[in-house]
Amino acid sequence: MLVRTLTGKAPKIKLPRGAVDTQMHMYLPGYPSLPGGPGLPAGALPDPDQYRKLMQWLGIDRVIITQGNAHQRDNSNLVACLDIMGNVARGVGIIDGNTSDAEMVRLSEAGIVGARIMDLPGGAVDLSELETVDAKAAAHGWMLAVQFDGSNILDHEARLENLKSRWVFDHHGKFFSGVTPESDEIAAVKRLIDAGNCWFKFAGVYESSKTGGPDYADVAAVAREIANYAPERIVWGTNWPHNLAREQADYPDDAALTDTVLGWLPDDTARHLALIENPQTLFGLQEWSASTS
Repeated sequence: MLVRTLTGKAPKIKLPRGAVDTQMHMYLPGYPSLPGGPGLPAGALPDPDQYRKLMQWLGIDRVIITQGNAHQRDNSNLVACLDIMGNVARGVGIIDGNTSDAEMVRLSEAGIVGARIMDLPGGAVDLSELETVDAKAAAHGWMLAVQFDGSNILDHEARLENLKSRWVFDHHGKFFSGVTPESDEIAAVKRLIDAGNCWFKFAGVYESSKTGGPDYADVAAVAREIANYAPERIVWGTNWPHNLAREQADYPDDAALTDTVLGWLPDDTARHLALIENPQTLFGLQEWSASTS
């Protein structure tokens, strides 16, 4: 059975107090996987107790819990996790055209601050509902987490440019066809960032890298290019519990992965932005103080 490592030597890059993990998933007993999505993660359920150990190990103080695809459009597990985690956690959930204003208020009161669009197999809400979800999110001050094959970004650029909400391009853009810093697709990312409401998330590098670990050179080159271009628009996430890992050999070393990915940012100032100020702006979080926890 897959066993997650939750303790060990801390990352060499020390995370500042108030650091935010903007991409992870959490699961509780009693919430089975639903039709249309993948199954639950391998091994013991990655629950709040496990994640708190990871927070202590890596130096994370705050977290954005993202609705897992296993639960599709049912936010019940996410709401329960937010209740357990308390004030250090906020959520990104699932809404659609049928989500009422009353439900939006209920979800907001539960700590949900964003909506997820995932236009890939297993996703609950895809790009066909982008404008509908954006309108509801904007009306309630939410952000959007948008994930699709970034190789197609030129086809979607005009729609993305018109989004009313703050939004983040998820998982290093997931350029499955491969790109370089000079590619037209990366120029499109820069244009979207320049539009004023787009951020770029460093998380789940192993899901789209063709060169592979431990350095993920292809994704690293693009990540460095975007981080140098707009350090004020980068956020970071662990992507814990690494749901694609079904065997022990596929499970990453979280401390080493943290060092690798945060090492793509140009300096300590950029890392501080990515870990504190940028997520505060994107997700509408309060400024960090020790009392926040």
